Amino acid sequence: MTLTPAYDAPRSDQPDSEQQSVDLLVGGMTCASCVGRVEKKLNRLDGVTATVNLATASAHVEFDPALADTDLLVATVERTGYSASLPGPDDDPAAEEDAHARVLLRRLLVAAPLTLVVVVLAMAPGGPRLPWVQLLLALPVVAYAGWPFHRAAAVNARHLASTMDTLVSIGTLTATAWSVVELLRGERHLYLEVAATVTTFLLLGRWLEARAKSRAGSALHALLELGATRAVLLEEDPSGSSGEREVDVAVLRPGMRVLVRPGAQVPTDGRVSEGRSAVDESMVTGESLPVEKTVGDEVVGGTLNTEGRLVVEVTRIGRDTLLARIRQSVVDAQTGKAPIQRLADRVSAVFVPVVLAVAVVTAAAWLLAGQGADAAVTAAVAVLVIACPCALGLATPTAILVGTGRAAQLGVVIRSAETLERSRTVTTVVLDKTGTLTTGRMQVHAAVGDPEALVLAAALERLSEHPVARAVVEHVTATTPELPRATDFTNRPGLGVHGTVAGHEVRVGAAPEPATLPGELAEAVTTARTQGRTTILVTVDDQPAAVLAVGDTVKPESREAVEAMHRLGLRTVLLTGDHETAARHVAAELGIQTVVAGVRPEDKLGEVERLQQAGETVAMVGDGVNDAAALVQADLGIAIGTGTDAAIEAGDLTLVSGDPRLVVTSLLLSRATLRTIRQNLFWAFAYNVVGIPVAAAGLLNPMVAGAAMAASSVCVVGNSLRLRRFAPAGGRGGRGAR
Repeated sequence: MTLTPAYDAPRSDQPDSEQQSVDLLVGGMTCASCVGRVEKKLNRLDGVTATVNLATASAHVEFDPALADTDLLVATVERTGYSASLPGPDDDPAAEEDAHARVLLRRLLVAAPLTLVVVVLAMAPGGPRLPWVQLLLALPVVAYAGWPFHRAAAVNARHLASTMDTLVSIGTLTATAWSVVELLRGERHLYLEVAATVTTFLLLGRWLEARAKSRAGSALHALLELGATRAVLLEEDPSGSSGEREVDVAVLRPGMRVLVRPGAQVPTDGRVSEGRSAVDESMVTGESLPVEKTVGDEVVGGTLNTEGRLVVEVTRIGRDTLLARIRQSVVDAQTGKAPIQRLADRVSAVFVPVVLAVAVVTAAAWLLAGQGADAAVTAAVAVLVIACPCALGLATPTAILVGTGRAAQLGVVIRSAETLERSRTVTTVVLDKTGTLTTGRMQVHAAVGDPEALVLAAALERLSEHPVARAVVEHVTATTPELPRATDFTNRPGLGVHGTVAGHEVRVGAAPEPATLPGELAEAVTTARTQGRTTILVTVDDQPAAVLAVGDTVKPESREAVEAMHRLGLRTVLLTGDHETAARHVAAELGIQTVVAGVRPEDKLGEVERLQQAGETVAMVGDGVNDAAALVQADLGIAIGTGTDAAIEAGDLTLVSGDPRLVVTSLLLSRATLRTIRQNLFWAFAYNVVGIPVAAAGLLNPMVAGAAMAASSVCVVGNSLRLRRFAPAGGRGGRGAR
C-alpha cells in the first residue's frame, strides 16, 4: 500500500483563527482534585479555555491573545500552587517521569526497612515493645519519606485549597502527633505503625504509578525515536559535479536532494527524483511488505530503504513531516478529555472537602458515643487515608494515554478523546468506494483476442499518460518486458490513440457496441460492462483484434474488513459517485448490504443525514475531497491516510496505511479503551463508596486503609496498561481483542 505523506492532523476542536493555543507542563499535581483546581483557575481567566491532564502532567490552553498571554497562564498556575513551564525542544516526558520515579524510590528505600521494624515492634506478642524506639524509627518515615505529601498539602493550604495530599498529610501527622501525646502520658495505644505504613504504602503506590505512566506513554515516546538523525546531502559545485556530505537532519530544507543508500532510513518526507527501490513502511503503516518506489513517488521520513539506491528531493521537514503530525495528533488526543472524564472531575472538585468534613464528623461521633479518643482518632485517620482520590484522577487519562498510543502503533490516529465515546454507539458504516475499498488505480482485469495485438497496443500506449494506458502497459510488460517502437503517435482526446508499430497501423480506444464486433470480442465487451469495467478495443490494420476490460481493483483486504463489520453487527452502505453497475459489482463482491451510487458530494452529506434521521449512528469512511462534508456530518468520520488532505482534516480517526481492516481495528480499540475507562471509574467510585463508611464505622485499620488506597491506584493504572496488548483476533479486522 502506497503511503502519501501529505497528511495533516489538526485537533478536531480547532479554535477560531484569532485564538491561540499552548501546551504547558504542570508540575506537582497528584490527584483529580489537583487537576480540578488548576483547570478551574485557568478557565476563570477571560478568553481562556483549558484542559488539564493528570497522566501527561500537562495543560492544553486555548486563549485570546488580546486578553491573555503565556506569562499570565504560567503565573496563574503558579499562584494555584503548582509549577508551570512551556515545553522546550529537549524536554523528554519519559526521562522526567523516570527521574521522578527515582526520587520516590530513594524515599521508599529509606521508609520500607524502618517501617518493617516499627510494625514488628508494634505487633510483638504481649503488646508494643520499645515505644520510644518506634518513635525514633517512625519520624524519618513520616517526615522525610512523607515530605512530598506534606509539602503539597502546605502549598495547597496557603491557597485555601485541599487535595489528596491534604488527606494523607493530615492523616499521618495526626496519627504521629497522637502517638507522641500517648507516649508523654505513659499510655501504650500508639499509631506510629499506622503513620509509617500508610506513608510507605502510598510511596510504593506513587512509585509504581510513576513507572506505569512512563510505560503507558512509551508508544508516543517511540514515535519520537523513529526518525533518522543524519542525512547524506547531495551538493553541486559550480562545475556541475555533485558531492556528498553527511549532515544533521535539522539542516535539511525543502528542495534539497539527499541520497538514501540500501539499508538506510529516509531522513525526511520527500519525493524520489532518481532510482528505484522497495521501501519498508511498516513503522508507519504496520504493513509487512515493502512498497515499490520509483521516480515521482512520495516517501516518508523514518521509513527504511531495503535494496536500491534512491535520490530523494526533500518536500517536508520538522513539524510538517508525517511522523511529527501523527505524534501531534496522538498528543492532542491524550490531552483531551472524554465526556465521561468530566463527571469524575466534577466529583473530585468537591471530594476532598467532603472527606475532611466526614473525618471530623466521624471523630466527633465516636467521642459523643463515649468510645474514647483512641477509637475516634483511629476511625478519623482511616477515613482520611482510605478516601484519597488517586484512582479517580488516573482512571480516564491513563486509559486514553495507553489506548491512543497503541492505536498509533497499529496505524490509527485518534484525534480526540470524544472520538472514543462516539465509536461505542456506531450502528452503520458508510463506505466510499474508490480509494477506500478499491486501490484507485486502473488495472486490466481481462484480455481477449490476439496476444500479438496486445503487445502492439502496449507499445502505442506507452507514449500516453492516461491511467488506462498505464494499466495496459503494466499488464503486457509483466509477460513481455521488451516492446517494439511506436511511431506516428497521435492522441485524440475521448477517442483514443493511434500510430504505427512494427509496420502495422494500430488504434486503441473505447469499444463500440458488441453487435459490431466478432463473437468472442462481443462477448468479452458484454461481460466486462455487466461488471462495471471500461472496455478497450484494439484494432490492427483496421481489423478488431483484441478487447481489454479495465477498471479499478478491489483491495485484497476489503472483503475481510466488510465481513468483520458484519460480525460486529454493523450495517454497511456503499456510497459512491461511480455509476450503478460498477458500484453494485463491488458491493456484490464484498457482501455490502446497501448501495447508493451516482451521488454528488452534497448528496453524500444528505445520505448521511438521512441515515442519522432514521436513528442510525453513522461512521463514514472516505478518502477524497468529495467525502469531506460527509466525514464532518457523520457521528464518526474515518479518513483514509492515503487520501486527500481535505478528507484527512475532516476525519475524527485517520487510518494511516489505507487498509480498510483498520476501520474495525479502530472501532474495537476505541471500545476497548472506553470499556477500560468505565472499569477504572467503577473501581475508583466503588472503592470510595464502600471504603469510607467502613472506615467511619471503625471496621478498617488505618494501616490496611493505606495499603488498599495505594493498591487501588496501581490497579487502575495496571488495568489501563492491558490495552498495550490489544490485538484484533485473526488479524486487523478480526472478531475481537485480547
